[in-house]
Amino acid sequence: MYKNDKVIRRYSEPFKLKILDELSIGKHTKSELCKLYSIAPTTVNEWIKKYYRKDLMNTRVKVETKDET
Repeated sequence: MYKNDKVIRRYSEPFKLKILDELSIGKHTKSELCKLYSIAPTTVNEWIKKYYRKDLMNTRVKVETKDET
């Protein structure tokens, strides 16, 4: 095996859905699932977009005081 060879992983559809289900239940956070299954967080984000699960994406909340608005 050469130094620059990369391992290409292919995940099955049921596995992807299983990860998204675990994420939606709230059993684990996205970072915990990534560590548990050795998946990159960007890969999980792609699956969320692919299966139209926008509810699982991180949302940004902007907190302002009355002076800042």
